[in-house]
Amino acid sequence: MERMAQEELKAHLMATNEEFRQLADQHSEYSRQLDRLEALPHPTEQEELEEHRIKKLKLRIKDQMEAIMSHSRQQVA
Repeated sequence: MERMAQEELKAHLMATNEEFRQLADQHSEYSRQLDRLEALPHPTEQEELEEHRIKKLKLRIKDQMEAIMSHSRQQVA
């Protein structure tokens, strides 16, 4: 049940919150970049560093999205 409420909140924020939508778009872009880097059979040191950097950025964006969701839940409660 909690998962459904979280998905509904995400959908609501995607439709109504520009900042959340931009963060979600950036998160998806980082996911695509990571997929590409992780698919490399023999990544260079530079590619490994880039993968690590993108993972950090992606996590930071996820944290920002979670903060927006938490704030939205508090406003409703």
